[in-house]
Amino acid sequence: MTAPRVSIQTEDFDLSAEIAALRRGDKGVGAVCSFVGTVRDRNVASTSSTSESSLPNEAAPKYDTVSAMELEHYPGMTEKSIEAMVDDAFRRFDILGARVIHRVGLLQPLDQIVLVAVTSAHRGQSFQACEFLMDYLKTQAPFWKKETTPQGARWVDARVSDDAALARWGIVAQNA
Repeated sequence: MTAPRVSIQTEDFDLSAEIAALRRGDKGVGAVCSFVGTVRDRNVASTSSTSESSLPNEAAPKYDTVSAMELEHYPGMTEKSIEAMVDDAFRRFDILGARVIHRVGLLQPLDQIVLVAVTSAHRGQSFQACEFLMDYLKTQAPFWKKETTPQGARWVDARVSDDAALARWGIVAQNA
């Protein structure tokens, strides 16, 4: 049985199992590109080589403490919308397969939230299709995010930068 191209689910996913299922039986696959998005843990200092405390005040990111994120969607409508995105990726790029998993429900910092995986004969098409699908998901998929902070819960607004990322693919979004 072939895994569906799109899955909206509350449970976590296993990246290696999803990639193996996407590649299974297709000897034409020469490249796999994947993106896994996670809920950022804004409650601890950055572990990168440049800590936030070493940056000048104006360069330091201004993050609120987020203890949880909740995602809502319209069942049926969301899957149909993402299926249309995947169809568009197949028209635009020379890809062999695609898989999108998006989690909904209550998520904690560091939880996986989204997977986009794409297979193709060559890496360039996989990279482009994966990036296209993520740009599309960020702006066009019907999800609503609510963050829980010490000040209370708040809905997350769309960002102009996400619309700009989608515009480079020739798609105009007016979310922000």
